[in-house]
Amino acid sequence: MAARKIVCVAGPTACGKTTLGILLAKRYNGEVVSADSMQIYKGMTISTAAPTEEEMDGVPHHMVAVAEPWERWSAARYAEMAVPIIDGILRRGKLPVLVGGTGLWMDAVIQGHGFAAGQAGGEIRNRLQKQLEAEGIAPLLEELRQADPEAAERLHPADEKRILRALEVYLETGKTITAHNRETKNLPPRYDAVWIGLQFADRADMKALIDRRVDKMVEAGLLEEVRGLLARGLPRDATALQAIGCKEFLAVLDGAATEAEAIAEVKLRSRQYAKRQLTWLRRNPAIHWIFWEKDRDFARALQISTEILSATGVS
Repeated sequence: MAARKIVCVAGPTACGKTTLGILLAKRYNGEVVSADSMQIYKGMTISTAAPTEEEMDGVPHHMVAVAEPWERWSAARYAEMAVPIIDGILRRGKLPVLVGGTGLWMDAVIQGHGFAAGQAGGEIRNRLQKQLEAEGIAPLLEELRQADPEAAERLHPADEKRILRALEVYLETGKTITAHNRETKNLPPRYDAVWIGLQFADRADMKALIDRRVDKMVEAGLLEEVRGLLARGLPRDATALQAIGCKEFLAVLDGAATEAEAIAEVKLRSRQYAKRQLTWLRRNPAIHWIFWEKDRDFARALQISTEILSATGVS
């Protein structure tokens, strides 16, 4: 059976994915499914730039504010919840529009290969984490080299997260993560995705837009939102509080930074994050890129997107 078509709107932070996704959903009788690793959390509309009811403009949105801020989500958990939603949209004869900047999560939905076993917070992960804290990464990397030399060679010694993950998979399943990846590499994707990417032609324009967005977030009450999360009893090491904006404004509440210092740090971190997002997405040859000039022209982007979708059989 042929894979079913969905549309993916991807790009770095502040590039206009939400707006274009809504415009496409309205034009094609679609529904938006967010693929943002922070927009899943409740009570974080400002810090995650989640769409408001007004911005949604009547278009159904899914996977926004579905998790409590103290929960920890993975790409596998996201896919487990998002896939039935996408399948439901398709069954209703509508077009799923997957919108987001978390490339790993989008790939998890589209490829549908499943993830190797192992879970954050599990017994083996906790043991490996304690060993890392006590002995450093070198003994763990050597242990991985004995079990999975290909993975050990591929991973940088500073990439502690993936080294732990590779060891965890082997210890839990007896199968290396290299073997798992090899088995799943050539499987057909779950969906036939038409990718549309947004980015600025000039990086300086992207930086300027990110800076303006951060200023608007602060004006909208970013500090108060972070204060509210703490008031709910959220532990400071919660994943949600690692979101760009939250972490920096925690320092303001602690008296460790001024608001001006926090704003400057949020702008810097946001620009660095946008660069990492672009690095990830540029590896995907299927993306049809639309380049913004100094300002974002959504009418033009919608026209180009419509031409792309028509050429790929979306009507």
